[in-house]
Amino acid sequence: MKPRMIREDVYLVGAVDWDRRMFDALVPLPDGTSYNAYLVQGLERTALLDTVDPSMSETLMAQLDGVERIDYIVAHHAEQDHSGSIPLVLSRYPGARVVCNPKCKGMLMELLGIPDERFVTVEDRETLSLGGKTLEFIFTPWVHWPETMASYLKEDRILFSCDLFGSHLATSDLYSTERARAEEAAKRYYAEIMMPFRTFVQRNLERLAGYEIDVIAPSHGPLHDKPSLMMDSYREWASDRPGNLVVVPYVSMHGSTRRMVEHLVGELVSNGLGVRQFDLTVADIGKLAVALVDAATIVIGTSTVHVGPHPLAVYAAYLANSLKSKARFASVVGSYGWGTKAVEQITSQISGLKVEMLEPVVCRGFPGEAELRALEGLAESIAQRHRQLGLM
Repeated sequence: MKPRMIREDVYLVGAVDWDRRMFDALVPLPDGTSYNAYLVQGLERTALLDTVDPSMSETLMAQLDGVERIDYIVAHHAEQDHSGSIPLVLSRYPGARVVCNPKCKGMLMELLGIPDERFVTVEDRETLSLGGKTLEFIFTPWVHWPETMASYLKEDRILFSCDLFGSHLATSDLYSTERARAEEAAKRYYAEIMMPFRTFVQRNLERLAGYEIDVIAPSHGPLHDKPSLMMDSYREWASDRPGNLVVVPYVSMHGSTRRMVEHLVGELVSNGLGVRQFDLTVADIGKLAVALVDAATIVIGTSTVHVGPHPLAVYAAYLANSLKSKARFASVVGSYGWGTKAVEQITSQISGLKVEMLEPVVCRGFPGEAELRALEGLAESIAQRHRQLGLM
């Protein structure tokens, strides 16, 4: 694509990666992604805000063909999907300097080998005049690396937010005009990238509250020309209050655990609870992460493999723990053949969550009447606790 104008002398010059299906060898990308860089041309100087992943560097360099001069390359974040093409830009524009905070400078020197003399470091709230265009740098640590910052273009009231408010979404739309699709992609991105740093997200939202923002320009996905909608969504996702939702990821080897999960889910629904059920052998892990954003309760269903839980159940527990879900309650259900320590091992895997562990339901072989009644009791216990929190 050619550079796309956002405001006069402000352009999107990034790259849309329609075909990428995995990020960081970890995060599935069902809808591709984009690497957003921005060109701001003042009366006296020109700044390029971020670059693109090295795999798409040719796209960026082609968009800069008509740009005779770049004075500054603003690095909001050292991770290579943002910074990886900085050396190429520096090579084409030998007079350019990399503008970043001191912590980011150290990372860029280590990751990309950029020499010390090519940097200009800035402090929190410091400004940089381009001539008729003024950038203010706002430190936003831990969304999602410790050195992350944003830039605010004062005259045009544009917040260049880096990963904050981003989404892995390849689209030809400049702005998030498909609201439902954009919201889903942004929530998935929040769940996978931002949720572990929820308290830092809350603090940084407060830091941004005093700015008049007409456009949010993130580093991934479409821009937001109705910024209050995205900021309100982030406030809800990052809040301490969960929803009336039980998430049930499970894996069943011979049908016994599946029968238990199906009975439990039916009882949960009958008790007025929202439920998301995930068969871990086929589930989209990104959708499981999205469900964990709102979950008040997590129930992990697992078959027993060599006395311990099934590896897929271990992964689901690890995911919930590492994403720091705001769930308040958890339990384990499952079946075994001759012996099991699944409950103890799953419980240890989620030790980082601030949850009350509810009585597990584990049976030898296929569940009988006693186990089904115990599952009904678990559903009632979950409903009681949701009511106590005022969730239903």
